[in-house]
Amino acid sequence: MLIKTFGSAVQGVHAYTITVEVSVSAGTKYFLVGLPDNAVKESEQRIESALKQYGYKIPRQKVVINMAPADIRKEGSSYDLTIAMGILAASGQISDDKVSQYMIMGELSLDGSLRPIKGVLPIAIQARKEGFKGFILPAQNAQEAAIVNNLDVIGVNNILEAIEFLDGAREIEPIVINTRDLFNSTADQYAADFSDVQGQENIKRALEIAAAGGHNLIMIGPPGAGKTMLAKRLPSILPPLSMHEALETTKIHSVAGKLGEAASLLTTRPYRSPHHTISDVALVGGGGVPQPGEISLSHNGVLFLDELPEFKRTVLEVMRQPLEERRVTISRAKTSIDFPANFMLVASMNPCPCGYYNDPSKECVCGPGVVQRYLNKVSGPLLDRIDLHVEVTPVTFDEMTATRKAEKSALVRERVMQARDVQTERFKDMPQIHSNAMMPSQMVKEVCQINEAGRTLLKTAMERLGLSARAYDRILKVSRTIADLAGSDDIKIEHLAEAIQYRSLDREGWAG
Repeated sequence: MLIKTFGSAVQGVHAYTITVEVSVSAGTKYFLVGLPDNAVKESEQRIESALKQYGYKIPRQKVVINMAPADIRKEGSSYDLTIAMGILAASGQISDDKVSQYMIMGELSLDGSLRPIKGVLPIAIQARKEGFKGFILPAQNAQEAAIVNNLDVIGVNNILEAIEFLDGAREIEPIVINTRDLFNSTADQYAADFSDVQGQENIKRALEIAAAGGHNLIMIGPPGAGKTMLAKRLPSILPPLSMHEALETTKIHSVAGKLGEAASLLTTRPYRSPHHTISDVALVGGGGVPQPGEISLSHNGVLFLDELPEFKRTVLEVMRQPLEERRVTISRAKTSIDFPANFMLVASMNPCPCGYYNDPSKECVCGPGVVQRYLNKVSGPLLDRIDLHVEVTPVTFDEMTATRKAEKSALVRERVMQARDVQTERFKDMPQIHSNAMMPSQMVKEVCQINEAGRTLLKTAMERLGLSARAYDRILKVSRTIADLAGSDDIKIEHLAEAIQYRSLDREGWAG
């Protein structure tokens, strides 16, 4: 007897249906074909042990299992339940009426219980698209799959529950989540708030501008000045995630297995802060089975690189293309996978190895040329992609002990959202551009026009401060965002003056 059950393979952030054909006939051998990896081949032992726990068995006949299409490599242990249900239906141990109506996935333990699997959300989306009635999967993943409506999500704790459900001996109510209500009730719940930060008003202003225009930012200052604390609070002033962005972000975290048990929709912007010992593959993605890296996990959110010069040069250089294209392509011999990577880069660094160059209260002990060598660890092309350079100075004792409460993130976010609304209107005919930071050079000339006084100021600033040519476009983009925050149609001289302040690292001789 031939039976078909259905599982799924995930490539990138998309799922592809895998048909598991099971044939039981006269003979004695067990065959598993269709390009399975070792984890799939080992499923026979797990299935046999799990079935024995409940009085079922793999028949002592010729069992042939084909996983189609045969040219896609099947990886991981999540096909255990798919294969087990096919064997039981093909050998007549359970009814075959409902088996082909459901997508079935799950990893089996030897005692028959089910372990959670990765990539559930894209699988559920594909199952609904292909017209499956429902999705049978481990109970720990059910909340995640239930984000997809019009699909019966059947969460089971062990193989017996799945057997009895498919055999008609047990009723299991589908898990139902009102995605819209869940999204609205948990959106924008951030633990860290701008009101926690005393002083540092100039840095908060720079972060507000970065959030309003989607600009990348680097903070330069001595240890303990509050760079990391400020960066952690940046997601709380970014515009709330839209439902589309929330689903897209959740899909990436689902594929990477980062959602955790009983997790559902991600409703806050991701904030990722990898250690400086990270490898280039871990940062941009890849591996034998291509997985999303940190830049994709921070999609629609913030990637914070603390102590930027301590990162390996090769690691930083592989970020250059994703920063421009907002996605990363992982190419292999047989396939090419795209991961989205539309993130805000926020970096921090000490001004020198000892940390106290330009510090008003402590003496720098670094020798001649050491500061410049330290700064040169960060390449010009990478700095070229960072719009705002901000110098952070330590908070004074009076500011630290002040009783006046600082402005809350919610108030700053209101201003950021108003500026983003202006940009949405500006770029409504260009679907690839969402913020001022994304503007190509030719568009900067049209959108960021300045008057004669502004041109004179910019020329003087570039000559006196020794600003490089690459700073020109960045200053215009940032001044356009400052004008948007001020509700101004034109870029005024004060907007330009403020933008010029945010180019510290472009000044010739900044490091002596």
